[in-house]
Amino acid sequence: MNLTTDLGGLRLRNPVIAASGTFGYGEDYIKAGDISWFGAVSIKGTTIAPRAGNPPPRTCETPSGLLNSIGLENPGAKVVIEEKLPWLAQFDVPIIANISAESCEEFSELAAMFARSPHVSALEVNVSCPNVKAGGIAFGTNPDMCYESTKAVRQVWQGPLIVKLTPNVADITSIAKAAVEAGADALSLINTLVGMAIDVNTMRPVLGNITGGLSGPAIKPVALRCVWEVSRAVQVPVIGMGGISSAQDALEFLMAGATAVAVGTGLLVDPEIPRRVTQGIREYCEARGIETLQEIVGAARR
Repeated sequence: MNLTTDLGGLRLRNPVIAASGTFGYGEDYIKAGDISWFGAVSIKGTTIAPRAGNPPPRTCETPSGLLNSIGLENPGAKVVIEEKLPWLAQFDVPIIANISAESCEEFSELAAMFARSPHVSALEVNVSCPNVKAGGIAFGTNPDMCYESTKAVRQVWQGPLIVKLTPNVADITSIAKAAVEAGADALSLINTLVGMAIDVNTMRPVLGNITGGLSGPAIKPVALRCVWEVSRAVQVPVIGMGGISSAQDALEFLMAGATAVAVGTGLLVDPEIPRRVTQGIREYCEARGIETLQEIVGAARR
């Protein structure tokens, strides 16, 4: 069974990616899992300058999901490039750098910085972070702004370019088309849904930032619908994510049109999900005489 797949020029040995955010830079994950289980890893969202993130509390469990309001806490691009990436590169798994900015100029500067790193295989442009008040979500909810931010990166980054989309829009396909028109080689979706929780004892919002991003199994039906719609609307590979915790979940996304899948919140529950998902896909295909992953991509649409 051949599980290799291609994401706009980024070749993966299997279709399971570590989603940006919960994987961090791999330093904590390696204590419980094996980085070599992944086809690629997307590092924590990185900005030019270090960010302290949002005020606590930053996470809150919900029925079948997780609310988070981390606020892009990160040490800044210079530290990531000089200290985090060289360590992560030892595992010989393609590294996708997830970048966030508050302007097209910042996106361009970030892309140029990562272009000088020998350890980055692809860029993932985060136009859809729901818990950063300045910038962030605006890029992902407006086709013109999505186009401009993607174009700014494309002009200085020659490698595979992925744009991460938000579901918090009326028509996700219009945003997807704008990203592709601007030069995106692949799209990843979905980012989290905006949500909140209230503590009835204190009568106050649970999260310090009031709202946060909802992830986990609760958003899987929404994510699956978005992948179905976007993969029909554009001709570039799609990375499906949102509540994947089993091989069956992954297969649904692949059959909806995804070329690869990413696991995020599930890693916090079971670090071995990538191994089990890859093995489950292999067993499913072998039992049915399916020889390549491409035979099941978009199968539900045929």
